[in-house]
Amino acid sequence: MDNRTETAAVDTDRLPGTYRRATIIGGGVIGISWAGLFLAHGMDVVVSDPRPDVEKLVLDGLEEVVEGLAGLGLPTEGLADRLRFEADLATAVADADVVQENGPERLEVKQEIWRTVERAAPAHALLATSTSGIPATAIAQAMRQPERLVVGHPFNPPHLVPLVEIVPGERTSRATVEQARDFYTALGKQPQILHKEIPGFVANRLQSALFREAVHLVAEGVVTEQELDDIVTDSIGLRWAVAGPFRTFHLGGGPGGLPHFIEHLGRAMEATWPSLGSPAFDETTVARLTEQARQAFGDVPVGELAARRDRAQVALMRVLGDGHDPGTPAPTRD
Repeated sequence: MDNRTETAAVDTDRLPGTYRRATIIGGGVIGISWAGLFLAHGMDVVVSDPRPDVEKLVLDGLEEVVEGLAGLGLPTEGLADRLRFEADLATAVADADVVQENGPERLEVKQEIWRTVERAAPAHALLATSTSGIPATAIAQAMRQPERLVVGHPFNPPHLVPLVEIVPGERTSRATVEQARDFYTALGKQPQILHKEIPGFVANRLQSALFREAVHLVAEGVVTEQELDDIVTDSIGLRWAVAGPFRTFHLGGGPGGLPHFIEHLGRAMEATWPSLGSPAFDETTVARLTEQARQAFGDVPVGELAARRDRAQVALMRVLGDGHDPGTPAPTRD
């Protein structure tokens, strides 16, 4: 893999000395993305996945993330040189400084994975799950030391999108949360520590709420999928890239800020909430969505669409640069 950028490489020495070896559990899309990011930061990476074709899947996947990593200024030459594979989970985590789990979204599977990891991984290792909605409290019920486990939920694709939601369980220690925050920050991410557990966490819940209304509008024939996507990218997508919903409506209130906005426009907005849709993925709706997706995107392979998205994502992040204002992480629990 060649380095395809002229941008100066990020100094990988900024990673704390205790984070040199990572184990990625699961060689799917999320696992590959994490692996690429870890490797680009100079870490030794072990991928553990029982599938017989996992090596080809991961190596092919790394080829696809190279352009995005290079666009961020990360070194990509010889990216896979420090990568190895180990199907036996206990062996794979035996020397890990970080374990990032990306297994199936089934509670019993994750519990079994973490029972094995806890027994075999070093005591100092950061233990994080990429689960997109299962609380750490539930997963850690199978562990003898539940204080060691934390949710480190990325927004896809992890090698590009800055957000990592750090979600402690009821018994996750403050030290573990701080360890996770420091690690992801050193990788150039923007971690946000949630104050409490909630199914789906925050980013996915927001995404789901918007998508629910999007499906409703398309199913009702108000707009097509392509038209709805254009509306989002030409309006709130642009706006929310630089100012989130609360800051946007604070600005919409003029000198009086958010209180003025709520006083003058909040009631009218609230009145529309009961009319928002509650669609279902029934046969008719799925058929409509599938046909419109074919018409709007079907002529272009998914891999090419993803590559275009990633190039645009990198370009946007470069433009925003230091203008990104992630705010202050929430306090953690003991």
